[in-house]
Amino acid sequence: MEIIIGKTAGFCFGVANAVNKTNKILDENSNVYCLGELVHNKQVTKDLQEKGLNIIENVKSAKKNVIIRSHGWAKNVYEEAQKMQLNIIDLTCPKVLKIHNIAKEYSKKGYYILLIGKKEHPEIIGTISYCGKYSKIIEKQEQINDFFDDFQNTNSDKLLIIAQTTFSLEKYNTIVSLIKEEISKKENIIVEIKNTICDATKSRQNETEKISAIVDAMIIIGGKHSSNTNKLYEIAKENCKKSILIEDSSELNIKEMKQYNKIGIMAGASTPKKSIETVVEILSKM
Repeated sequence: MEIIIGKTAGFCFGVANAVNKTNKILDENSNVYCLGELVHNKQVTKDLQEKGLNIIENVKSAKKNVIIRSHGWAKNVYEEAQKMQLNIIDLTCPKVLKIHNIAKEYSKKGYYILLIGKKEHPEIIGTISYCGKYSKIIEKQEQINDFFDDFQNTNSDKLLIIAQTTFSLEKYNTIVSLIKEEISKKENIIVEIKNTICDATKSRQNETEKISAIVDAMIIIGGKHSSNTNKLYEIAKENCKKSILIEDSSELNIKEMKQYNKIGIMAGASTPKKSIETVVEILSKM
Protein backbone atom coordinates (compact mmCIF):
# COMPACT_ATOMS: atom_id res chain seq x y z
CA MET A 1 0.00 0.00 0.00
CA GLU A 2 1.24 3.47 -0.90
CA ILE A 3 0.29 6.31 1.43
CA ILE A 4 0.51 9.92 0.24
CA ILE A 5 0.37 12.49 3.05
CA GLY A 6 -0.35 16.13 2.24
CA LYS A 7 2.61 18.38 3.09
CA THR A 8 0.18 21.10 4.22
CA ALA A 9 -1.89 18.77 6.43
CA GLY A 10 -2.56 19.84 9.99
CA PHE A 11 -2.18 22.96 12.12
CA CYS A 12 -1.88 26.28 10.34
CA PHE A 13 0.05 29.14 12.00
CA GLY A 14 -3.02 30.74 13.58
CA VAL A 15 -4.21 27.49 15.16
CA ALA A 16 -0.74 26.44 16.33
CA ASN A 17 -0.26 29.86 17.91
CA ALA A 18 -3.62 29.72 19.71
CA VAL A 19 -3.17 26.16 20.99
CA ASN A 20 0.44 26.61 22.12
CA LYS A 21 -0.28 29.86 23.95
CA THR A 22 -3.41 28.44 25.58
CA ASN A 23 -1.44 25.48 26.90
CA LYS A 24 1.15 27.86 28.36
CA ILE A 25 -1.59 30.03 29.93
CA LEU A 26 -3.20 26.95 31.50
CA ASP A 27 0.16 25.93 32.98
CA GLU A 28 0.41 29.30 34.72
CA ASN A 29 -3.20 30.24 35.55
CA SER A 30 -6.48 28.92 36.89
CA ASN A 31 -9.95 30.26 36.01
CA VAL A 32 -9.25 30.46 32.27
CA TYR A 33 -12.30 30.74 30.01
CA CYS A 34 -12.88 30.60 26.26
CA LEU A 35 -16.09 31.70 24.52
CA GLY A 36 -16.75 28.72 22.28
CA GLU A 37 -14.15 26.16 21.21
CA LEU A 38 -10.65 27.58 20.76
CA VAL A 39 -10.43 25.72 17.45
CA HIS A 40 -12.84 23.38 15.69
CA ASN A 41 -11.36 20.04 16.70
CA LYS A 42 -12.83 17.58 19.20
CA GLN A 43 -9.48 16.15 20.36
CA VAL A 44 -7.85 19.56 20.84
CA THR A 45 -10.88 20.80 22.78
CA LYS A 46 -10.91 17.71 25.00
CA ASP A 47 -7.18 18.01 25.78
CA LEU A 48 -7.52 21.69 26.71
CA GLN A 49 -10.55 21.06 28.90
CA GLU A 50 -8.68 18.31 30.73
CA LYS A 51 -5.95 20.87 31.45
CA GLY A 52 -8.56 23.21 32.92
CA LEU A 53 -9.91 25.37 30.09
CA ASN A 54 -13.55 26.35 30.66
CA ILE A 55 -15.58 26.47 27.43
CA ILE A 56 -18.49 28.89 27.82
CA GLU A 57 -21.34 30.01 25.57
CA ASN A 58 -21.72 33.55 26.91
CA VAL A 59 -18.98 35.96 27.94
CA LYS A 60 -21.03 36.85 31.05
CA SER A 61 -20.11 33.40 32.40
CA ALA A 62 -16.39 34.26 32.32
CA LYS A 63 -14.28 35.17 35.33
CA LYS A 64 -10.82 36.70 35.48
CA ASN A 65 -9.02 35.36 32.35
CA VAL A 66 -10.90 35.04 29.06
CA ILE A 67 -9.37 33.89 25.79
CA ILE A 68 -10.45 35.22 22.42
CA ARG A 69 -10.38 32.13 20.24
CA SER A 70 -8.65 31.87 16.85
CA HIS A 71 -11.86 32.77 14.94
CA GLY A 72 -12.13 36.12 16.72
CA TRP A 73 -15.09 37.75 18.46
CA ALA A 74 -17.81 40.18 17.47
CA LYS A 75 -17.21 43.79 18.50
CA ASN A 76 -19.96 43.82 21.13
CA VAL A 77 -18.42 40.80 22.90
CA TYR A 78 -15.11 42.66 23.29
CA GLU A 79 -17.01 45.60 24.72
CA GLU A 80 -18.89 43.38 27.20
CA ALA A 81 -15.64 41.72 28.34
CA GLN A 82 -14.04 45.14 28.89
CA LYS A 83 -17.02 46.33 30.94
CA MET A 84 -16.63 43.23 33.10
CA GLN A 85 -12.93 44.18 33.56
CA LEU A 86 -11.82 40.74 32.43
CA ASN A 87 -8.22 39.99 31.52
CA ILE A 88 -8.66 39.56 27.75
CA ILE A 89 -6.12 37.24 26.10
CA ASP A 90 -6.44 37.80 22.36
CA LEU A 91 -5.50 34.69 20.35
CA THR A 92 -7.41 35.66 17.21
CA CYS A 93 -5.61 34.49 14.09
CA PRO A 94 -3.55 37.42 12.67
CA LYS A 95 -5.16 36.84 9.25
CA VAL A 96 -8.61 37.29 10.79
CA LEU A 97 -7.54 40.44 12.65
CA LYS A 98 -6.28 41.84 9.34
CA ILE A 99 -9.74 41.37 7.83
CA HIS A 100 -11.33 43.13 10.81
CA ASN A 101 -9.03 46.11 10.23
CA ILE A 102 -9.83 46.18 6.51
CA ALA A 103 -13.56 46.12 7.28
CA LYS A 104 -13.24 48.96 9.80
CA GLU A 105 -11.17 51.06 7.41
CA TYR A 106 -13.50 50.71 4.42
CA SER A 107 -16.63 51.08 6.50
CA LYS A 108 -15.37 54.49 7.66
CA LYS A 109 -14.80 55.42 4.02
CA GLY A 110 -18.45 54.74 3.27
CA TYR A 111 -18.03 51.49 1.34
CA TYR A 112 -20.74 48.87 1.10
CA ILE A 113 -19.02 45.65 2.24
CA LEU A 114 -19.83 42.26 0.78
CA LEU A 115 -18.53 39.43 2.96
CA ILE A 116 -18.31 36.03 1.26
CA GLY A 117 -18.56 33.13 3.71
CA LYS A 118 -20.85 31.06 5.93
CA LYS A 119 -23.25 33.28 7.84
CA GLU A 120 -23.24 31.09 10.95
CA HIS A 121 -19.46 30.60 11.12
CA PRO A 122 -17.80 32.21 14.19
CA GLU A 123 -15.28 34.07 12.04
CA ILE A 124 -18.02 35.61 9.90
CA ILE A 125 -20.09 36.54 12.96
CA GLY A 126 -17.06 38.42 14.26
CA THR A 127 -16.08 40.05 10.96
CA ILE A 128 -19.53 41.32 10.00
CA SER A 129 -19.70 43.30 13.25
CA TYR A 130 -16.92 45.53 11.86
CA CYS A 131 -18.49 46.01 8.43
CA GLY A 132 -20.89 48.80 9.35
CA LYS A 133 -24.52 49.40 8.44
CA TYR A 134 -24.19 48.75 4.71
CA SER A 135 -23.00 45.17 4.41
CA LYS A 136 -24.17 41.69 3.46
CA ILE A 137 -23.03 38.08 3.78
CA ILE A 138 -23.41 35.61 0.91
CA GLU A 139 -22.21 32.03 0.55
CA LYS A 140 -23.63 30.91 -2.82
CA GLN A 141 -23.82 32.40 -6.29
CA GLU A 142 -27.61 32.07 -6.09
CA GLN A 143 -27.54 34.85 -3.48
CA ILE A 144 -25.87 37.38 -5.77
CA ASN A 145 -29.17 38.89 -6.95
CA ASP A 146 -30.22 39.51 -3.34
CA PHE A 147 -26.92 41.26 -2.77
CA PHE A 148 -27.36 43.51 -5.82
CA ASP A 149 -30.90 44.44 -4.77
CA ASP A 150 -29.60 45.45 -1.34
CA PHE A 151 -26.59 47.28 -2.79
CA GLN A 152 -28.75 49.31 -5.16
CA ASN A 153 -31.20 50.22 -2.39
CA THR A 154 -28.40 51.89 -0.44
CA ASN A 155 -27.51 54.09 -3.45
CA SER A 156 -23.87 53.38 -2.68
CA ASP A 157 -21.24 53.82 -5.40
CA LYS A 158 -18.40 52.10 -3.53
CA LEU A 159 -18.10 48.34 -2.97
CA LEU A 160 -15.58 46.24 -1.05
CA ILE A 161 -15.50 42.45 -1.41
CA ILE A 162 -13.76 40.34 1.26
CA ALA A 163 -14.00 36.68 2.31
CA GLN A 164 -13.84 34.22 5.19
CA THR A 165 -10.24 33.01 5.57
CA THR A 166 -11.25 29.34 5.18
CA PHE A 167 -13.76 29.73 2.35
CA SER A 168 -13.59 27.60 -0.81
CA LEU A 169 -11.25 29.31 -3.29
CA GLU A 170 -13.17 27.87 -6.23
CA LYS A 171 -16.54 29.16 -4.95
CA TYR A 172 -15.01 32.54 -4.10
CA ASN A 173 -13.60 32.96 -7.63
CA THR A 174 -16.94 32.01 -9.19
CA ILE A 175 -18.90 34.49 -7.07
CA VAL A 176 -16.41 37.33 -7.63
CA SER A 177 -16.30 36.69 -11.37
CA LEU A 178 -20.10 36.90 -11.65
CA ILE A 179 -20.22 40.10 -9.58
CA LYS A 180 -17.47 41.74 -11.65
CA GLU A 181 -19.35 40.85 -14.81
CA GLU A 182 -22.53 42.49 -13.52
CA ILE A 183 -20.74 45.54 -12.09
CA SER A 184 -19.05 46.17 -15.44
CA LYS A 185 -22.50 46.94 -16.88
CA LYS A 186 -22.97 49.77 -14.40
CA GLU A 187 -21.35 53.20 -14.37
CA ASN A 188 -19.47 55.11 -11.69
CA ILE A 189 -19.13 52.25 -9.20
CA ILE A 190 -15.80 51.88 -7.41
CA VAL A 191 -15.01 48.24 -6.61
CA GLU A 192 -12.24 47.01 -4.30
CA ILE A 193 -11.69 43.24 -4.23
CA LYS A 194 -9.46 41.75 -1.55
CA ASN A 195 -9.00 37.99 -1.61
CA THR A 196 -8.68 37.46 2.14
CA ILE A 197 -8.73 33.66 1.95
CA CYS A 198 -5.69 32.49 3.92
CA ASP A 199 -2.68 31.35 1.86
CA ALA A 200 -2.50 28.17 3.95
CA THR A 201 -6.15 27.47 3.08
CA LYS A 202 -5.45 27.95 -0.64
CA SER A 203 -2.39 25.66 -0.52
CA ARG A 204 -4.24 22.97 1.40
CA GLN A 205 -7.18 23.02 -1.01
CA ASN A 206 -4.88 22.90 -4.06
CA GLU A 207 -2.87 20.00 -2.63
CA THR A 208 -6.05 18.10 -1.74
CA GLU A 209 -7.23 18.47 -5.32
CA LYS A 210 -3.94 17.09 -6.71
CA ILE A 211 -3.64 14.16 -4.32
CA SER A 212 -7.30 13.08 -4.56
CA ALA A 213 -6.97 12.89 -8.35
CA ILE A 214 -4.27 10.19 -8.22
CA VAL A 215 -5.34 7.89 -5.35
CA ASP A 216 -7.82 5.03 -4.92
CA ALA A 217 -9.12 6.43 -1.63
CA MET A 218 -8.81 9.78 0.13
CA ILE A 219 -8.95 10.30 3.89
CA ILE A 220 -9.68 13.77 5.25
CA ILE A 221 -8.96 14.12 8.97
CA GLY A 222 -10.54 16.89 11.02
CA GLY A 223 -13.49 18.22 12.95
CA LYS A 224 -16.79 17.56 11.21
CA HIS A 225 -18.00 21.05 12.10
CA SER A 226 -14.77 22.64 10.87
CA SER A 227 -15.37 24.82 7.82
CA ASN A 228 -11.93 24.37 6.26
CA THR A 229 -11.99 20.59 6.81
CA ASN A 230 -15.37 20.26 5.11
CA LYS A 231 -14.07 22.25 2.13
CA LEU A 232 -11.23 19.72 1.77
CA TYR A 233 -13.75 16.88 1.91
CA GLU A 234 -15.85 18.52 -0.83
CA ILE A 235 -12.78 18.91 -3.05
CA ALA A 236 -11.66 15.32 -2.43
CA LYS A 237 -15.10 13.91 -3.34
CA GLU A 238 -15.01 15.70 -6.69
CA ASN A 239 -11.86 13.81 -7.69
CA CYS A 240 -12.00 10.54 -5.76
CA LYS A 241 -15.21 8.56 -5.36
CA LYS A 242 -13.93 6.88 -2.20
CA SER A 243 -13.33 9.91 -0.02
CA ILE A 244 -14.08 9.84 3.69
CA LEU A 245 -14.07 12.42 6.47
CA ILE A 246 -13.02 11.22 9.93
CA GLU A 247 -12.26 13.01 13.17
CA ASP A 248 -9.80 10.39 14.38
CA SER A 249 -8.51 6.88 13.70
CA SER A 250 -11.40 5.20 15.58
CA GLU A 251 -13.63 5.93 12.58
CA LEU A 252 -11.39 4.10 10.10
CA ASN A 253 -12.88 1.01 8.44
CA ILE A 254 -9.74 -1.14 8.42
CA LYS A 255 -11.29 -3.94 6.36
CA GLU A 256 -12.36 -1.51 3.66
CA MET A 257 -9.04 0.36 3.56
CA LYS A 258 -7.14 -2.88 2.91
CA GLN A 259 -8.57 -3.13 -0.59
CA TYR A 260 -6.91 0.09 -1.81
CA ASN A 261 -3.39 0.26 -3.22
CA LYS A 262 -2.90 4.00 -3.00
CA ILE A 263 -4.40 6.14 -0.21
CA GLY A 264 -4.15 9.91 0.16
CA ILE A 265 -4.31 11.75 3.48
CA MET A 266 -5.09 15.42 4.13
CA ALA A 267 -6.01 17.12 7.39
CA GLY A 268 -7.75 20.37 8.29
CA ALA A 269 -6.06 23.40 9.83
CA SER A 270 -7.22 22.45 13.34
CA THR A 271 -6.12 18.81 13.21
CA PRO A 272 -3.26 17.94 15.59
CA LYS A 273 -0.19 16.10 14.34
CA LYS A 274 -0.98 13.20 16.67
CA SER A 275 -4.29 12.47 14.90
CA ILE A 276 -2.56 12.32 11.51
CA GLU A 277 0.29 10.13 12.77
CA THR A 278 -2.12 7.61 14.34
CA VAL A 279 -4.02 7.17 11.07
CA VAL A 280 -0.76 6.76 9.12
CA GLU A 281 0.52 4.22 11.64
CA ILE A 282 -2.64 2.09 11.34
CA LEU A 283 -2.51 2.14 7.53
CA SER A 284 1.20 1.36 7.49
CA LYS A 285 0.63 -1.84 9.48
CA MET A 286 -1.80 -3.24 6.91
